[in-house]
Amino acid sequence: MTESPLVDAAEGLLPVLRGMGDPTPEEVLATWEDFYTHHFPELYARQVEDYAEQGADWRAVALARVFPALRQRLPAMEDARERIVRLWGEVMARARRVTGLEGEVQAVVHVGIGCGAGWATTYGGKPAVLLGLESIAELGWQAERRLEGLIAHELGHVAHSTWRGEPLEELESDPFGLLYVEGFAQRLEHRILDRESWHLALDEGWLPWCCAHLPEIARAYRDRAARGEPVHAFFGSWSSFQRVPFTGHFLGHAAVRVLAEGQTLPELARLPLADVRASVDRFLRALAAGA
Repeated sequence: MTESPLVDAAEGLLPVLRGMGDPTPEEVLATWEDFYTHHFPELYARQVEDYAEQGADWRAVALARVFPALRQRLPAMEDARERIVRLWGEVMARARRVTGLEGEVQAVVHVGIGCGAGWATTYGGKPAVLLGLESIAELGWQAERRLEGLIAHELGHVAHSTWRGEPLEELESDPFGLLYVEGFAQRLEHRILDRESWHLALDEGWLPWCCAHLPEIARAYRDRAARGEPVHAFFGSWSSFQRVPFTGHFLGHAAVRVLAEGQTLPELARLPLADVRASVDRFLRALAAGA
């Protein structure tokens, strides 16, 4: 049987945080850094490097955005950790049935510095899904159905990379490629769970709003991409389009549904970047024009 291990890089830290009483953000940072540099140095380095690649000071961002609320979010983080430990194997098994994924894929549950609730990457040289409890708690995603969706979404990225035979970074560096990558993972989230799972929906009004404003979202996205402007507002939890987060995932899913017509998912996963760009741009232009 193919392994799908879970690395619990939060179990040892959560009791320490709970025992700190009412710490300052600086004290939490020092505790966090000491724990991860000693016990999970690769995980520590991966997150620090992610900030460096963005030209950001991880300590400044974490002190402002993450560590001040970490102590108050402990109950949500503890709940999320317990559920992830229980759900990981089940969702992984579903993903294998739907995608045919083989080989070891591991989950890494941790308390991070705001690098995301989910991150499909590698750990110890093997495919991995990093699950950041601090971001999960901040977003309020600790409920079971949300976590199932999050795990399935990240496993969608793993399957996409496996089918392509290469990492997804080149695609993600292009605004049209990024839309395709996130839309593909969202489509697989639905397939793996066999339901219309939108784990990242802000509230019950998120999906109707996205449906009603889809041409507007498409127009704004294409305009920003054409001007060479960043499109992170459509994807991040700390940024948004018209104060609505994750609209890019909805737009990407709509694009991938069109691109998928007449193709299997593995075929769709292997589209060259030039074809992705042309197809997504054509989709956006048609949608923005009201077609």
